[in-house]
Amino acid sequence: MAGKDAEQAQLFGTTWVHVFEEDSSQGAMYRSEEDDIPLSRRPRERFQLERNGVARVLIPGPDDRYVEQPAKWSEDKGDVVIRPCTGKPSLRIIAQSPSRLIVRAQQPGDS
Repeated sequence: MAGKDAEQAQLFGTTWVHVFEEDSSQGAMYRSEEDDIPLSRRPRERFQLERNGVARVLIPGPDDRYVEQPAKWSEDKGDVVIRPCTGKPSLRIIAQSPSRLIVRAQQPGDS
């Protein structure tokens, strides 16, 4: 149980950045903003989690500045699932390490 708590603790207080160059058939790769992330002309989606169930999904707007989409997160079948309030697909964290997450987008009703 302590191992799972330690894993989850690292999720908070971090901005997670989509590094699309490292996506695989498993899912989308997100790395800590503190990592050495390659420069990209394409803006990168990001998200942040708070301990109280609040999440922020940051997507590039029309002028490439980030637009915050409010969201909530919860645990589902042992995974953390981020549900944007805008109705966009949920993000399910299916694997994590201290500086990397593998995330799958899922439509409502998918498991």
